[in-house]
Amino acid sequence: MPSQRVKFENPASVQLAGILDLPTGPPRGFALFAHCFTCTKDLKAIVKISRRLSRHGIGVLRFDFTGLGGSQGDFSQSNIQTNLADIKAAVDWLAQEHQSPQLLIGHSLGGAAMMAMAQSIPSAKAIVTLASPSCTKHLAEFLESQNPDIRSKGVGEVTIGGRTHTMRSQLLDSLRDFELKPLIEKISIPHLILHSPVDQTLGFSHAENIFAWTGGAKSLVTLVGSDHLLVNQPDDVNYVGDLISAWSGKWIPNTTASD
Repeated sequence: MPSQRVKFENPASVQLAGILDLPTGPPRGFALFAHCFTCTKDLKAIVKISRRLSRHGIGVLRFDFTGLGGSQGDFSQSNIQTNLADIKAAVDWLAQEHQSPQLLIGHSLGGAAMMAMAQSIPSAKAIVTLASPSCTKHLAEFLESQNPDIRSKGVGEVTIGGRTHTMRSQLLDSLRDFELKPLIEKISIPHLILHSPVDQTLGFSHAENIFAWTGGAKSLVTLVGSDHLLVNQPDDVNYVGDLISAWSGKWIPNTTASD
């Protein structure tokens, strides 16, 4: 399956890096995949799910948010609002170069951003959120608990997943002030919610909240025994990819994947 490295600019003229995973034949549609907080497009689960979807005929654009992975910019100056702007830039690139995305996919905080943007992407026919939060305030509280200097001094370092990142108080303010619930309630397209009941990073109650609030046709699937990054049960990523393809087939006509 061919993969293409791509670059495009966000509204702040920051160059973002992406990878477009394409099926061997003409795509039956395109998906846009947003990664989790401080992750990248190269997170193993995202790579495998994207490639699995491409086997089902769906082209997938996965990209790095500002200041992460291959994207330029200062991560410490990024926040939930810049994430939304980055998603808009990715949507515009797909529309110009291929086709506007019909399927939106987001993992963890990337899922929160996708839910916030869903009603602003007219081409979107369905949305999938994977281990995503129903609010962003909890992340601000977590970051401040890891290093109180972020609040008291305006800047501090936090190590997540073995990597150290500089965080600024503006990020905490952005996460605290962002009202996600009203945006979830405005979602009118079909919504697939995937979450593990034993997720130690983000409790299952977030999935229950999203299911209660989202406005379109909705499905909640529990990923039994999975962790937040889908690492501890390697076969889960193929299951998730196959499930997304089958579920979205009602709105993006399905094909049979090959192993």
